[in-house]
Amino acid sequence: MGDNNPAQIIHVDMDAFFASVEQLDNPALRGLPVIVGGKPGGRGVVSAASYEARVFGVHSAMPLKTALRLCPQGIFLPVRFARYGEISKHIREIFHRYTPMVEPLSSDEAFLDVKGSEGLFGSAETIGRKIKDEILKETGLKASVGVAPNKFLAKLASDLKKPDGFVVITPDKVREILDPLPVGRLWGVGKKAELRLHALGYKTIGQIAAANPKALEMAFGPSAIHLWELAQGIDSRVVTPDRLAKSLSADVTFSDDIEDKEVLEEKLLELVEHLGARLRKKEIKAAVIDVKLRSSDFETRSVSKTLPEPMNETMLLWSEAKALLKKLLQFDLLPARLISIGAVRLVRPGEIQGGLFDTKIIQKYGEIDRTLDAIKAKFGVEAIGRGVFLTSNDKKTKKEQKEH
Repeated sequence: MGDNNPAQIIHVDMDAFFASVEQLDNPALRGLPVIVGGKPGGRGVVSAASYEARVFGVHSAMPLKTALRLCPQGIFLPVRFARYGEISKHIREIFHRYTPMVEPLSSDEAFLDVKGSEGLFGSAETIGRKIKDEILKETGLKASVGVAPNKFLAKLASDLKKPDGFVVITPDKVREILDPLPVGRLWGVGKKAELRLHALGYKTIGQIAAANPKALEMAFGPSAIHLWELAQGIDSRVVTPDRLAKSLSADVTFSDDIEDKEVLEEKLLELVEHLGARLRKKEIKAAVIDVKLRSSDFETRSVSKTLPEPMNETMLLWSEAKALLKKLLQFDLLPARLISIGAVRLVRPGEIQGGLFDTKIIQKYGEIDRTLDAIKAKFGVEAIGRGVFLTSNDKKTKKEQKEH
C-alpha cells in the first residue's frame, strides 16, 4: 500500500470556497445559508453552497431552481470570478513555497508531493500544518488538509473531518481508518454503484478489501479490481505538475451524481476552458482529444478523435469536445459521476504542417484566448469565463468549420 513508498502526498481542499469568500468579504453573511451561482430560481447551477445551505440539501452543480425550492431563505449571490481567482492565486503561491510538485485540480483544490521538501521544512505532516495555518493567516479562509502516502488516501483524509479538518493517514493506520468506512467513500463510487455493492453484500470498504478480487470482478465487472485496490489503500498515480506532463487532462468528480445533460455540458465547457489555457501556456497544441464519462454505477466510457489539425483554441476544442460528449450520452451513463477531457498527442506549432481551418477564424479565436488568458494571469485563473458566449456561438462555430 505505501510502506515501501516514501512519497508523501498532501491534499488541500478549501472549505466551500466561493461561499466562504463571500462570507469573508461580508461578515454579515456568516452563519447564513449562502448560495453562489446567480439569481434565485434562474437558469444555471449552484457554483458553491455554504455549510449552512448544505444542511438543506443544497450542493454544487444543482440547478438554481432546485436550490431555491430546498432553501427559499437562502442568500443567492452572483459569481465573482475575479475575487476568487485573486485568492486562489495567493493560495497557490503558498503551496509553491514548499514544493514545485503541485497539481492543481481546480481553483480551490490541489495535490502536493513534498517528498523532496522534508529536509528543508520538516515532515509532510509539519508542512501540511504550516500550509493550513498560512492560508488562514494570510487569506482568512479555512482549508481541510489530508496527508498520506498516495493521492486516494490524501484526498480521503482531507474529507474525513471537514470543515477545517486536518487528518494524517500513515501506512500503519490505513486498515484502521478504511475498514469501517462505507463503500461510497471509495473514489468514484456514486449512489448507483453503492446500491449495487450493497446488493452484493459489500457495505464497508473493509468488506471489499477482504473479498477475493476475482470473485468481486465476476460480480461487479472489470472496475471491481480498481475498487479492490483502492480498498487496499493502493493508488499508483503520481502528482504531476503541467511542466512534467506528457499529456494533459482536466476532470471533475461530482460530489452528487449529475443527471442533467445541460449541467454536464456546462461542466465540460469549464474543463475545456481550463485545458485550453494550459495548452497555450505551454505553447503546445493537441492533435488528439478524448472525453470520458463515468456513470454513478462505475461504468466508464471514453471517445477520442484525431483533430482536423492540432489546436489549442478554446472555441475549436469546445466544438469537438461537445460532439464527443453527445456520442457518450447515447450510452446509458446517466447519472454521471465524473467527466474529463484529455489532450493525448501534444505537438508544438512549428511541427504542424498545413491547415484545414481558415486562418482568419484561428486568428480570431486566438485573439479572444489571448485576451482572456491575460485577464486570468492578472486576476486569477477563474477571473473570467465565457460560457454564455461559447454556448450562443456553437452553431456558428460548426457552420464556419464546414464552410472552411
